[in-house]
Amino acid sequence: MTAETSQTLDRGLRVLKLLADTDHGLTVTELSNKLGVNRTVVYRLLATLEQHALVRRDLGGRARVGLGVLRLGRQVHPLVREAALPALRSLAEDIGATAHLTLVDGTEALAVAVVEPTWTDYHVAYRTGFRHPLDRGAAGRAILGARQGVLPEHGYTLTHGELEAGASGAAAPLLGVTGIEGSVGVVMLADAVPERVGPRVLDAAREVADALR
Repeated sequence: MTAETSQTLDRGLRVLKLLADTDHGLTVTELSNKLGVNRTVVYRLLATLEQHALVRRDLGGRARVGLGVLRLGRQVHPLVREAALPALRSLAEDIGATAHLTLVDGTEALAVAVVEPTWTDYHVAYRTGFRHPLDRGAAGRAILGARQGVLPEHGYTLTHGELEAGASGAAAPLLGVTGIEGSVGVVMLADAVPERVGPRVLDAAREVADALR
């Protein structure tokens, strides 16, 4: 039996998704055509979303995503972090290296969850909130590879010395998670990543992706 749904809420969410997919905003007429509803319905939807700062209209009347979505977005990281921590803890303990979950934040890679192993004498200090360009480091390169459809055949990315001298990294992207671009990886003080680490990182990325679906 199909659960009852709210048609108005569904349309409002569709408006937000349509606006999120364009850099130039959409007019009422364009939204009306895309949604298959009349302009009066669109005006009401936009007025409601504007009251919650989820939509704004520029001087030309084009609707765009409003700053209110940022407040909602800030709550996403804690939820994602909580879902990822079990897999990250297992990965860090198994490999004996610092494990991390990295998400795209604008044009940068942002570490939103970091777990350090408990049994090693030393490990790389990698902190939550650490940022770096997407085209540097295993975490960012894995994300870009998934975005561009050019991942290595084995599914994970290896780097050395790109973010910290003497440190090597391995990362695999989160695949099949709607609305999230990210990767799971490890960073270690080594000249090269041991052979078993890449497949283990790939497994952890799959675990996190499953937890987020």
